[in-house]
Amino acid sequence: MILRRVVEHFRSQEWTAIGIDFVIVVFGVFFGIQVANWNEDRLTRAKAEVFTARLKEDLKAEAWRYQFLLEYYRDVRDATEAAADALSGKTPLSNEPFLVHAYRATQYKQGASRRATYDELISTGNVGLIEDRKLLNLAVRAYSVVTIDATVKEGVESPYRALFRMIVPNDTQRALAKHCGDRYILPGDYTDFDHVIDYACESGLPEAEVDAAAEALRADPQTLRYLRLRVADLETRLADLTSNNRDVFEGFVGIAKETP
Repeated sequence: MILRRVVEHFRSQEWTAIGIDFVIVVFGVFFGIQVANWNEDRLTRAKAEVFTARLKEDLKAEAWRYQFLLEYYRDVRDATEAAADALSGKTPLSNEPFLVHAYRATQYKQGASRRATYDELISTGNVGLIEDRKLLNLAVRAYSVVTIDATVKEGVESPYRALFRMIVPNDTQRALAKHCGDRYILPGDYTDFDHVIDYACESGLPEAEVDAAAEALRADPQTLRYLRLRVADLETRLADLTSNNRDVFEGFVGIAKETP
C-alpha cells in the first residue's frame, strides 16, 4: 500500500508527500528492526537466566558430591591406617575390629557427576551466556578436576583390595558388606557424612570365621605393605582434593552455603 502511494505521489510530483512516505518507510523498517532486536535480547536474557540457574543447581549437586567423597575417603583412610597399625603392633586390635577395618580399607565410591548443563553450554557454544564469571570459572575448574576419577581408579585397582578378596572367603566378605558396608544417604544431606562407613558395627559372623579370616590376613607378609601403600595413596588424593585444588574446594563450600 505504501509503495503504491509513493508511485502515485511521484507521478503527481508531490515531493512533500513522497518525503513523508519515505520517512514512514524508513521509520517502519527501523522500528521493525528495533522490535526484533529487543525481542531477541529478551529471549537471550531469559535463556541466560535459565542456563545460569541450571548451572548453579548442578554445581550445588557437585559441591555435595565433592564434600561427600572427601569425607568418605577420609574414613576409608582412617580404617586403612587402623588396620595397618594393628598389624604393625602400634595400636593392637582384636580380630573382629581388625577384620572390619581391613574390609573397609578395600572400599571406594564415586557417585555420578552432574554436568549436563555445562556440557550443553560447551557443545552448543552458549557458554558466553553465563555472565557470572565467578560461577563460570568454578564450573570450568570443577569439571576439569580428575582427582576423583583417579581416586576411584586407585581404589578399584588397589593391590590391597585384590589381596583381601583373594584371602578372605567370599561368604565372609558378603557378611562384612551386609553388616559393615556403606550406608546410603540422601544426596544433598550434609548431616550424616560421618556415618556412611565409619559407624560402629559387628560382622555377625561366628567367632571361628572371624578369627580364620583375620589370622589369614595377619599371616600374609604383603598385607601390611599394601595397607601402607593404600594409606599413602589416599592421603595424596585427599591433599589433591583440599590443598592442590583449594580454589575448587573453597568454591564448592561457598556455593553450598547459598540459599535457593
